[in-house]
Amino acid sequence: MIVFFTHTATHAQIAEMQLHLKQLGFDSQLVPGQNICLVHKLKDEQLLANFPFVSHTQIISSSYQLASNAYKTETNFQVNGIQIGTHFANIIAGPCSVENEKQIFETAAFLAKNNIKFIRGGAYKPRTSPYSFRGLGKDGLKLLHEAAKTYQLNVVTELMDLSLLDEVAQYTDIIQIGSRNMANFYLLGELGKINLPILLKRGMQANVNEFLLAADYILSGGNEKVILCERGIRSFDPMSRNVMDVGVIPLIQSLSHLPIMADPSHGTGDAKFVNALAKASLVAGANGLMVEIHPNPKLALSDANQALTFEAFEQLLSDIELLKPTIQKPIDATYSILV
Repeated sequence: MIVFFTHTATHAQIAEMQLHLKQLGFDSQLVPGQNICLVHKLKDEQLLANFPFVSHTQIISSSYQLASNAYKTETNFQVNGIQIGTHFANIIAGPCSVENEKQIFETAAFLAKNNIKFIRGGAYKPRTSPYSFRGLGKDGLKLLHEAAKTYQLNVVTELMDLSLLDEVAQYTDIIQIGSRNMANFYLLGELGKINLPILLKRGMQANVNEFLLAADYILSGGNEKVILCERGIRSFDPMSRNVMDVGVIPLIQSLSHLPIMADPSHGTGDAKFVNALAKASLVAGANGLMVEIHPNPKLALSDANQALTFEAFEQLLSDIELLKPTIQKPIDATYSILV
């Protein structure tokens, strides 16, 4: 049950209510900044009848609560003037890793030329093998920040561990949480306490319910700026890197108010198929795309096979222009792109 309070409710009154519920065997959780309280397993609103500062209650049948569209119909917010949310389709593109100054500045210049407003690159990379390139760390963050500042772009980068939160937050405008960390629930809970938007990727073996519950960890901490990202799930079939679950896009939109983007680069693992899956995702209703690009994919230190060349990415943008009449959500004319 979600309990909504009047604006005149005091901390002391709410604490008294929580104590009363605790004595009855019900745990409760305040959502900072939202003037609501989550009461686990409570079904009988009459137990709150003696608390006049309770405005109303809502029972949501799904296990996820704040991510449900029964709680809220849409989510829209701005990142430095760029609109993101369930009524928009933003395009996300860029290199897997920040590799050196030349690479990231060349990418930033390309994005600025194409009127793209966000730049994304990984400084800390979670790799299956400890012997693979794992990023430049703080030096990579600094290069990313400098390139963004030079070309008046905004930054998106991945957070791997809570110990790096302060460092990453200093250099980014959106924090990306990768597939491996979707189930890092303590980390997600801590991200609920900050004011930066969170781009949450689906775990490689997570079902939809688990995906939305992961979002609830962030939302229940008070951070409403959550973007979901479908990036493919593991399969029995070795012929594709992952199964790009395009069908999950309209499914989640029928269940949740959160925007959901698609990452066809990880979903396919092969640059040849990225264009097709990117367009399919937009037609399916995705609120945006995340596409990996690189000045010279053959030389990329990570995810070389799935990175598009600049020319291939520009072709994708041209194809999307032709698809606009079939895409219900407006795409920013300046291509609000997170890279």
